[in-house]
Amino acid sequence: MSPRFAGALFVASILLLTGCGTSSPTGTVSPPAASDARSTPGTVTASAPSVSPSPSQPSEPAALELPRGGTKLFPAFRLFGYSGYPGAPGQGRLGIGNIDDRMKELEQRGQAYRGGRELMPVMELIAVTVQGSPGSDGMFRVRTSDAVVKKWFDAATRHKALLLLNIQPGRANFIDEVKHFEKWLKYPNVGLALDPEWAVDKGQVPGRVFGHTSGQELDTVAKYVSGVIAANHLPDKVMLFHQLNRGVIEHPKDLKQYSGVTYINSVDGIGSPGAKTSTYNAVIKTRPKFVHAGFKLFYVEDKLPKYNGGSVGRLMTPKEVLKLKPQPEYILFE
Repeated sequence: MSPRFAGALFVASILLLTGCGTSSPTGTVSPPAASDARSTPGTVTASAPSVSPSPSQPSEPAALELPRGGTKLFPAFRLFGYSGYPGAPGQGRLGIGNIDDRMKELEQRGQAYRGGRELMPVMELIAVTVQGSPGSDGMFRVRTSDAVVKKWFDAATRHKALLLLNIQPGRANFIDEVKHFEKWLKYPNVGLALDPEWAVDKGQVPGRVFGHTSGQELDTVAKYVSGVIAANHLPDKVMLFHQLNRGVIEHPKDLKQYSGVTYINSVDGIGSPGAKTSTYNAVIKTRPKFVHAGFKLFYVEDKLPKYNGGSVGRLMTPKEVLKLKPQPEYILFE
């Protein structure tokens, strides 16, 4: 997920790559306070909220099922998503203009990618954004507020969509960033999108080097997420990881299966249809067999001359995307 926050700091990388109120819902999931995001997941009952939620508390999804019914994502659904951050067009299409307008657009565009399946819309919110400076804690990242997450959570609920919290950790550990958002993960329409391209080691600066993770680190997150799912009686929950080349994830087969966790490996190469297909073929074969395939289209970058031999390029068509082997079960537009 290529943020456009650092100007000249990130030019080299891109060329290579690609307020809290006091009321809370009653009778539903009881999220911990923001200062205690790692506490044990709350319980669930069937009653509806009796008061309006505060800006930092989620409103209640319809039921402990997926937004469009059932508890299993595959093979019934094709996931189709936009990514972004509110008011930041450079971080993805979902951050452009009115969120409800973008969701209607997403729903319409996604029809061409269904391939005989039901459509499951996806909103990928960049919830942790990598930074070019260390910040007060030295982690080179900033977390979004509960108020922003709630706004997109409510939009996802209105449009019967999944909300994936995208994490660009900088020098932080994925598991610490994931636990920060635990109260949101207790809801059946919220999942994760991990972006290891922006996960760097001590002494490294994001954007000056490619980040990386390991199958073991992903496994730690997955085991934790499975615990949240079990404690809250949730349906399948997406744990997606983005990957732009084979080196971004070391020893991917150290990742194990856990109950309720649906893995997706989204391949993020930029460029011409031929180049993107080659990257997909090289990366997707490294995943464990139980990990589902995903594919990312860059609405602007895929057409830029610098990624297309000096000429204006084009986006891959839905037909071309669905011909990829294995067929992607999640297609993302940035």
